Amino acid sequence: MRAVIQRVSRASVKTDNKIKSEISAGLLVLIGIEESDNDTDIEWLCSKIVQLRIFNDASGIMNLSVLDINGQVLIVSQFTLHAKTRKGNRPSYIRAAHADIAIPLYNRFLSSLSELMQKEVGSGEFGAMMQVELVNDGPVTIIIDTKEKE
Repeated sequence: MRAVIQRVSRASVKTDNKIKSEISAGLLVLIGIEESDNDTDIEWLCSKIVQLRIFNDASGIMNLSVLDINGQVLIVSQFTLHAKTRKGNRPSYIRAAHADIAIPLYNRFLSSLSELMQKEVGSGEFGAMMQVELVNDGPVTIIIDTKEKE
């Protein structure tokens, strides 16, 4: 799994020009799922996301997690995070999981994250054309890949 995590003051996702989900202060997470991902990747990544200390404390130091600030989380599936661009100019998405594998993993990811947050997380619509709006706070953007764990 590959995630692009953005600290936001607000974010929303629309499908068919209708807001599907929106949040105030918290995290917008773009998530890409590949064929080899499994429940171990889900658990590790969800735990990492909720514990990332990327929100400012009273001294202005990034020392608080989304849990610490009682923030919100919005998850948007994005298969293009697994684009291969080595050859030519047309990206290949061969590493991105097909829907029959990705949708169940995506749903388990949402459930696991909601459980850790102890509240519902917002989400886009898997496989739909979406419009994502955000105000990146900082800006702070972190990229995590469960296969590299850096």
